[in-house]
Order: sequence, then structure tokens, then C-alpha cells
Amino acid sequence: MNYIVRLERLSGRPLAVVRRRAASHELSKVVPAACGTVWNVIRSQQVSGAGRHVAVYLDCQINLEVGVELDGPFTGHGEVVVSATPPGLVAATTHFGPYQQLHDAHDAIRRWCAANGHVLAGPNWEIYGHWKDEWNSDPTKICTDVFYLLASDGSSAAEPGAAPDRGGS
Repeated sequence: MNYIVRLERLSGRPLAVVRRRAASHELSKVVPAACGTVWNVIRSQQVSGAGRHVAVYLDCQINLEVGVELDGPFTGHGEVVVSATPPGLVAATTHFGPYQQLHDAHDAIRRWCAANGHVLAGPNWEIYGHWKDEWNSDPTKICTDVFYLLASDGSSAAEPGAAPDRGGS
């Protein structure tokens, strides 16, 4: 798949999350289970304005926060706490296809950043589109946005915009 990598300046988006640590091979089980934990609390606390599922990968050790976007107030409940996506300049792309292929989108962003003089700041995250019934029969339509926070120390060589990643995926 060819990915269009774009630069965006984002505000932090409020989230309700649980914090986890997982090995990469555990993510396909840990992320959905954590999303379920958060949604159970959101429903039981009657929180309005909850949005899409989000997984924020904080470091290379795969310490992560998994939960949902928030539009309304929430103060936390049990292990579900308030957090936010990191604010700042990000490199982003949209992945269409099964979650098992998300690594291609991550690789495309990392290649694009290296080729364009952008330095990764550490955190990255995925925002998963609201599930649609058609995705059950055609997983190539599953939509996930992928973001990487960039260092804002002026080390970036390019201005915000969009360019294709011509890498091998």
C-alpha cells in the first residue's frame, strides 16, 4: 500500500484510558480487552461524547494507554483515568486494511521522517475508525489513523504538508 504521510499540528485530545504494558505479540489481545474495560466504565458512568478507540504507545518498551476519545467531562473511575494524546507537530497517515498490517503504516511514517529530516519524539498512537458492518466482509476498508509525535526543536527540514511514502509496502 502507498501511504500519504502528512504533517499536522495537533492539540492534545482528551482520552479515558487504562494503562498497560505488552509485548508486541500480545497487542492483538491487550488493545481490544483494554478498550472493552474503558467502554464498560464509560457506559456505567454514563459519560457522554465518547468517541473512537485509541492506543497511545508511550515508548519502545510498549507501555501504552488504551481507551477512547472524550468530548465531555470525565474524572476517572477505578483503573480508567483521564489522559490525552500528545500535543504538537506530528507525522500522520491513514491505513486502510486489517489491523495485522498496521506495521506497514508505522514503517512508512518512520521512513518518511528519516528521508525528510524529521526526528521522532517518542510517542505514537493509532485512532481506530468506528466499526462498520461492511468491514466484516471487506477488511481492506478498515480505517486507522496513525500518528508520530515529532521533536519540535527546529531539527525538521520540511514545512507542514503532505508527500507520498514511496517505500516498499
